[in-house]
Amino acid sequence: MSFNKILIANRGEIAVRVMRTARAMGLRTVAVYSSADAEAEHVRQADQAVCIGEPLPAQSYLNIAAIIEAAHASGAEAVHPGYGFLAENAEFAQACLDAGLVFIGPSPAAIRAMGDKAGAKRLMQAAGVPCIPGYQGEDQRTATLAAEAARIGWPVMIKATAGGGGRGMRFVPSATAFAELLQSAQSEALHAFGDATVILERAIALPRHIEIQVFADRHGNAIHLGERDCSVQRRHQKVIEESPSPAVSPALRERMGATAVAAAKAIGYEGAGTLEFLLDAEGQYWFMEMNTRLQVEHPVTEAVTGLDLVELQLRVAAGEPLPLEQKDVRMDGHAIEVRLCAEDPQQGFMPQSGTLAAWRPSPALRVEHALRDGAAVPPFYDSMIAKLVAHGRTRDEARHRLVAGLQDTVALGIATNQQLLRRALSHPVFADGKATTAFIAEHADALLAPDAATEERTVLLAALLLQTGERGWPSSIAHTLPNALRFALNGKVHALRVTPQGSGRFDVAVGTSTPTRVELLSLSGDGHVRFLCGGVSEHALAVRMSADRSWFHFRGQAFELQDLTHVAVPRAEAAGGDGLLRASMNGRVIALLVAEGDAVAAGQPLVTLEAMKMEHVHCAPRAGRVAALHVAVGAQVAARHVVAEIADA
Repeated sequence: MSFNKILIANRGEIAVRVMRTARAMGLRTVAVYSSADAEAEHVRQADQAVCIGEPLPAQSYLNIAAIIEAAHASGAEAVHPGYGFLAENAEFAQACLDAGLVFIGPSPAAIRAMGDKAGAKRLMQAAGVPCIPGYQGEDQRTATLAAEAARIGWPVMIKATAGGGGRGMRFVPSATAFAELLQSAQSEALHAFGDATVILERAIALPRHIEIQVFADRHGNAIHLGERDCSVQRRHQKVIEESPSPAVSPALRERMGATAVAAAKAIGYEGAGTLEFLLDAEGQYWFMEMNTRLQVEHPVTEAVTGLDLVELQLRVAAGEPLPLEQKDVRMDGHAIEVRLCAEDPQQGFMPQSGTLAAWRPSPALRVEHALRDGAAVPPFYDSMIAKLVAHGRTRDEARHRLVAGLQDTVALGIATNQQLLRRALSHPVFADGKATTAFIAEHADALLAPDAATEERTVLLAALLLQTGERGWPSSIAHTLPNALRFALNGKVHALRVTPQGSGRFDVAVGTSTPTRVELLSLSGDGHVRFLCGGVSEHALAVRMSADRSWFHFRGQAFELQDLTHVAVPRAEAAGGDGLLRASMNGRVIALLVAEGDAVAAGQPLVTLEAMKMEHVHCAPRAGRVAALHVAVGAQVAARHVVAEIADA
């Protein structure tokens, strides 16, 4: 090995993942961190750590000079970029080489060649790789792009050339929506990547998203490690990934694999890379882009091949030849991965930030994370906080294991997409291996529908927790009188009456309904609750956050419980509300779309916030005029902060 200490120019679970393999290989590790991540898990696990700036990525994880300086200060000899941030930045790769550091990834030339979607498509077409018909020209005038879109034929996809992760990407169904969606895509691309250039592609109807993992070394060897199916997506961001794909036959795998290897060789590629394709119902596939880095979903490939992809990266970067040939690659069983994200599906998937009060990942799964009780989830970075992976002999076995593991995983303190993931895995369309990129949009109602039976039992559990608090069941005679409770469960308000019956038994009634008997069986000091209802005993885990706020895990779901018993019932607002526009999440103001004094219509866009790498437009709560703007571009705001006031016209 030509280096003994590596710096990981990233954060969170991927930094921890790289450290794990590095330690196993006898290498020392260096973490970098922003001031917001001073107590983060990747900092704690590294041998050394260097602060590189303030919370915003541009001031820390995207600061090339600060990272190079950190490598020199710590004595690191090599840099692993992880994924995201600077992982596909040719200037960063070149800066590492210029500083005498080994860059654990492909050459700057390869990153540059594939990092521009327009240029990459031209290269792939020259190499004989099938590409989606589209436009990759330099003329970015709206009229030119609209004419090219009409030539391609509707619907079309707009894609930022420097993009990734679904940012700067829009689906355009017809000419009517083109100009507005083009401006939206260009704005998001400019803020995310500093480049508003886009390409256009024909939109493929109901495709599968298939990617091929390739590896190459500097000695001319290149192989593929099979495919991953990443079709289940939301806003072009992957949610569930699996290997192998239920839509790919051995013969198709061989053809796609050969195409991917040929593409890697055509650009003299070195290291880990991924060729992404769209696959239609007839088995035709088209090149979309190449990711010149390790993928988020690499654990499913590791699970079915038995290989450590980070170890392969390190060995190739050290100049070693690949230790296997194509004939040595074996795929064993099936693996599925889900991305646990800090977002609230019931509130339009709004990003969430805060403190993770309790984290208990299932021991039955492979869980990639950098979490612990009390871990902070900042608003400045990607919303993904963990990856959960299951492997089985068959796809159905892996799927069942992942559903059960999700049910057992406890994540309390912030809203996540945990329930959506379980429902997606359990949905008949996914279970039958027929999910396309339209899966979540087509089945959103079923995936997000409330579970009436669980909700009813959860309300009873919430009443029990509020009635007993941390004391266990009451014993004084005063507690035998009926007690009126009012509380919110995940934002939904409930009012009911609880009558203690002694020995931990309570009768709970809503309005004039017949009371339901609930019995507390045990309440331990660490929050484990056992209770009996309808002849069935059940278990929950509760965490008290403050005097009037708790979280609990029940039937595989997380619930936020707010005690409103002693809070005055709010007076209903007059039609039109109070005219105050509040931030829906923690975020940064990236655009003010109006000025003070402007007349606005109800629902008109006023302010754009960026949170966890996504843009969120906030609109006028009612018609009127802008009486005040309380923020400026670049300001960081907290959830519920008043950003604008709308007065009568």
